Amino acid sequence: MTLDLARTVADAVLYEGYLLYPYRATSAKNQARWQFGVLGPPGAAEAGIGEESTMSVECLLSRAAGTAGGDHLPRPTVTVYLRFLQLQHRGLEHLDSADPSGYVATSELLLDDHLLLTWDEAVDHELSWPAYTFEELADVVRQTVTIAGAEQVESLTAADGRTVGRVVRRRWPLSAMLTAETTEVDGYLRLSITVENTAPATPRTKDDAVRRSLLGAHLLLEASGTGFVSLLEPPDAAAASAAAACRQHRCWPVMAGPPGTETVVLASPIILYDHPEVAPESAGALFDSTEIDEILTLRVMTMTEAEKAEARATDPRAREIIDRCDEMTPEMLQRLHGILREPRSVSDATTDQGWLDTGGAAWWDPAADESVRPDVDAVAIKGVSVRKGSRVRLHPSRRADAQDLFLADRDARVTAVLSDVDGDVHVAVVLLDDPAADLHDWYGRYLYFAPDELEPLTDHAAAG
Repeated sequence: MTLDLARTVADAVLYEGYLLYPYRATSAKNQARWQFGVLGPPGAAEAGIGEESTMSVECLLSRAAGTAGGDHLPRPTVTVYLRFLQLQHRGLEHLDSADPSGYVATSELLLDDHLLLTWDEAVDHELSWPAYTFEELADVVRQTVTIAGAEQVESLTAADGRTVGRVVRRRWPLSAMLTAETTEVDGYLRLSITVENTAPATPRTKDDAVRRSLLGAHLLLEASGTGFVSLLEPPDAAAASAAAACRQHRCWPVMAGPPGTETVVLASPIILYDHPEVAPESAGALFDSTEIDEILTLRVMTMTEAEKAEARATDPRAREIIDRCDEMTPEMLQRLHGILREPRSVSDATTDQGWLDTGGAAWWDPAADESVRPDVDAVAIKGVSVRKGSRVRLHPSRRADAQDLFLADRDARVTAVLSDVDGDVHVAVVLLDDPAADLHDWYGRYLYFAPDELEPLTDHAAAG
């Protein structure tokens, strides 16, 4: 169960960036493969035609070797799953008019009413090995990865029985080396794993490099008879030493599976939080690099029928996206708009839910809480009541944006005092010397600062 739940997130990582909106092969940003976790062949990164050949991860196990506690307890083990995509080129060929027995390469074919396009697909792989004991991991364990190349030919026959062409799918061989070892550190066991692309020949072009790359590469680590330690929120005993000493290269380990479990780690090329999960509101994968489902769905809905037809011809996964968006009901679309979840922990939550009663008004409607009135609310700063119309001097200290560096010591006019669901106060302002200040105020485009980043100004100070 824990490993299966971790795989749902790992699958999203595997295909993240596989195909970008507008999901058409002719789109400029889909002309080259762009994904996370690409392990290029040796020499590709140095030549500027590919990515680095290695990734490595270090994580902590909570029980050191030799502490199984007796023969009646299972021996602690770790199972390693290496997952990645192998590029597969889908080429098209039509019958040669000069030679009926021959074929000529083409970029597109029309089969009855269906358009077909050439495209670089991918084949997914998951490799695992027998569970390693702590005794085995005390020495360096090495596993060779070999994925064969292949060529497959599929004849294309029209409804009337005519052969109109064929699909030629070709993939290139891959090779890699996985090494794993453990070291005892402050009572914990540090597990170190490295994956290296070991392609024998230096690539000559970008296309050659990506064909011999491991795409979307990541690891799932499953422990038995022991548990992993979170590196994001380690226990106090490990935080200062063992956890801080772990080093990562091009991937990051997070606890995976249901919250509270500690038997599975996902070493992902995308930095995630512990126990990540796919939102239940998400109707399906969109692949577009950390996508926002609602925005991409609405974009797909604006595509012309010709654009949708080209996307469907590009890849079966693109076809699924287009069909899903076309069939989406208003209720399904509303789910993508998100959901307001209780931000407080269970231990801090109050049994009084009266604050949820909005009297029938939408939660975002100002009428839902008439006690909050940003146009007249005030906040005390250094003994001065600051409200809409007050003048202040900006002293940014939170560094929420690089632009803050250019706003230091600038004078501004307060437009509203607001509070968020956590009770924090935010002051909205427009710059006094900004010629477009009135326009920003009209549109509601403000700069926001915490009260401790503001200095109240008297009329004399403002004039000076």
